[in-house]
Amino acid sequence: MVATISSEFRKFFTTRLWWGMAIGTFVAAAAFAGLFGALASRTGLGDPAQGGIPPMSDHQIAVNVYSSGVSVGYLLTLAIGVLTIGSEYRHKTMTSTFLATPRRVTVMWAKVISLLGIGGLYGVVFIIGSVAVGATVLSVRGMPAFAGAGSIVRTLVLILLVLGLWALIGLGAGILIPNQVAALLIAIGVAWIVEPIAGALLSTQSWGAGVAQFLPSRATTAVLQSYNGGGEAEQLSWWAGALVLAAYAALMAGIGSALTVRRDIS
Repeated sequence: MVATISSEFRKFFTTRLWWGMAIGTFVAAAAFAGLFGALASRTGLGDPAQGGIPPMSDHQIAVNVYSSGVSVGYLLTLAIGVLTIGSEYRHKTMTSTFLATPRRVTVMWAKVISLLGIGGLYGVVFIIGSVAVGATVLSVRGMPAFAGAGSIVRTLVLILLVLGLWALIGLGAGILIPNQVAALLIAIGVAWIVEPIAGALLSTQSWGAGVAQFLPSRATTAVLQSYNGGGEAEQLSWWAGALVLAAYAALMAGIGSALTVRRDIS
């Protein structure tokens, strides 16, 4: 198992993809943290009942600044998850992978474990970018950068988990949709456009608000305990959000792994 996991890491880090994604993650984290830090206000903005931003404490501001770019970060790790399996099928290397390690279950477990590690690595890159820029902007504006430091540290640690789980969701999507390009477009389109729109529409209905909080993006927001986009919007506790997101990752990666174990490879 150790050798198989090492092989999966080697496959990823011997391509140019890893540092390109790392640069993108760092830039996105820094840009969003700088923007949100520059716009942050204790008094809020507009009427919360009409979708405006309610007043926030210094702690809430810091959490939102440091986690503001996560929506881009998890799209990148989602894409990495898709490419991890999609590139194997596209370049016909899946056959040699299974010949080198005949036990397919071992291969899939290695991919799952390596993706969690890779997602955690990108989480570290994300945290460096967001905290370095966000804390600087908040300090320049005379606002405390680490109010409620214990809770902020928890949020930063959970970013590592979130990015790893989204990579597993991408792994499942890459298996369920054999064409790599189609898998990327569909996975990112659903995560970035379809699912947030569905969540917003559900939130307008009295019965739908409770359902919307269980969608992946809403669960991610809940895990990080960041502002959810509406003064009255329902939001799970951080641990419940983590369980929901983990369930999505387990479902997608589990179904995909089961299919791969049984699927004929040519």
